[in-house]
Amino acid sequence: MSKTIRIGTRDSELALWQANIVKHQLENLGYVTELVPVKSTGDIVLDKPLYELGITGIFTRTLDIAMLNHDIDIAVHSLKDVPTVLPKGIVQAAVLKRGNVNDTLVFKNNEEFLGAKDAVIATGSLRRRAQWLNRFPTHTIVDLRGNVNSRLQKLKDNDQWNGAIFAAAGIGRIGIRPDEAVNLDWMIPAPAQGAIMITALGEDDFSLKACAQLNHEETEICTTIEREFLNKLEGGCTAPIGALAVIKNNEINFKGVLLSEDGSKRIDVTRVKNLGEHKDMAQFCADFIIERGGKRLMDTIKNSTKKAKVFSTKSFTEDQRLLFHEKVVADSSDFIKIGLNRIHPRFIKKEIENVIITSKNAVEALSTNFSSSELQFKNIYCVGRRTKRLIENKIGPVTHTEKNAKKLAEYLVEYMEGSEVTYFCSDIRLDDLPTILEKNNIAVNEVEAYQTKFDGFKVADSIEGVMFYSPSTVDSYVEKNKNEIIAFCIGETTAKAAKRHFDDVRIAKVPTVESVIELVNQHYI
Repeated sequence: MSKTIRIGTRDSELALWQANIVKHQLENLGYVTELVPVKSTGDIVLDKPLYELGITGIFTRTLDIAMLNHDIDIAVHSLKDVPTVLPKGIVQAAVLKRGNVNDTLVFKNNEEFLGAKDAVIATGSLRRRAQWLNRFPTHTIVDLRGNVNSRLQKLKDNDQWNGAIFAAAGIGRIGIRPDEAVNLDWMIPAPAQGAIMITALGEDDFSLKACAQLNHEETEICTTIEREFLNKLEGGCTAPIGALAVIKNNEINFKGVLLSEDGSKRIDVTRVKNLGEHKDMAQFCADFIIERGGKRLMDTIKNSTKKAKVFSTKSFTEDQRLLFHEKVVADSSDFIKIGLNRIHPRFIKKEIENVIITSKNAVEALSTNFSSSELQFKNIYCVGRRTKRLIENKIGPVTHTEKNAKKLAEYLVEYMEGSEVTYFCSDIRLDDLPTILEKNNIAVNEVEAYQTKFDGFKVADSIEGVMFYSPSTVDSYVEKNKNEIIAFCIGETTAKAAKRHFDDVRIAKVPTVESVIELVNQHYI
């Protein structure tokens, strides 16, 4: 045993504590050891949340390189920080007996804020953030980075924070757990939390034989299941995934969770298997999550770390978001807010012969103000298939529909009976319909059914294309944005407005959101 085993470790107090545990255990077995502390990227870069750095294994990479360069023989890690796939040539040499698996809330003064609507909790973990917001959705989460000591000091120094979340094992091992602390039994921990792992080169038989004597089989079984579950979900430190396996009465009890980043969506799984019959346990639980919306949730999380190239001036539904090609990263927000007006009964007090409705907003305004029995219109002319369906569901049959306002005006000039129409519209009217009708001696009575309010903002510099659905969305966008983009437009009227501001204007084949999405996909693939 004359060879000295060089133990690589991070140089934080907790990491050194863990490395010294390995050092003492190996020396008790008669081996000669030496600690080799190194700094990792995760310790150096403290100005961003861990999940924003976009690097898996940020706390292990430096030690991996040192080992592959033969500067160290083994490395000691918090197993929860280790990527589920190790670098080529490096293997798991041992897992020590697990410590406290829980997350711990360190708070100030008392815990009364837990029942309050407003509270501020600090954590740099996406998993802790998501689970806390799932339980306390009105609370605010702020980022907290650094080693355990510096994080505790930041909590103490900040008067605005009510508490911060730590790994119970971390603050317990170095003896700095405050009295004002409580374990969060309801929070599912990170896979392998509380466990210490040793890695070595696969070709280093001496170190592997030495470390094998430190391995705790029960901990190894449980953490392996948890990490396999994480791997099957394709997660890492950039996804809010929790997992915990516990052996009791010769049975393995597993619970796992995947959440959205804001905690609003949550998918849980539990599973019990006899010890020795657990080979497919991780795969089963991962598949369970995936089949219940997990894949969609993971795709959303992955795309959230990428910069959007396309922006929609109308918020997507979940089904619409799924229509985008995987190469397209799109963001959305409503650049137009609608306020329904109170419509005076005099506008419908007698049967109106000819009515024009060009938007679903006008339908909503009419159906909000009056019952269907009060809306006795002889002829209803409208724009768009969806508007037509809504009218027929809430008001009555549609006489004729066209795909845009100009075509409807041309139809009415040719075929409409009578010389007067009532047009339920917005306070901002940008179509040519009334102008065309009046030039052809058809009187237009405009009724302001709703108000259109611009609600745009400056979009990210990464945006290359913008999706527009009406002239108003164009105007709302250019009010705050002056950059040249590709304008993906729902129809000709919207495109006409876009051409006043942009050189590259494209028009969907049919006037639907889905068709505009297809237009975007065609450009990017």
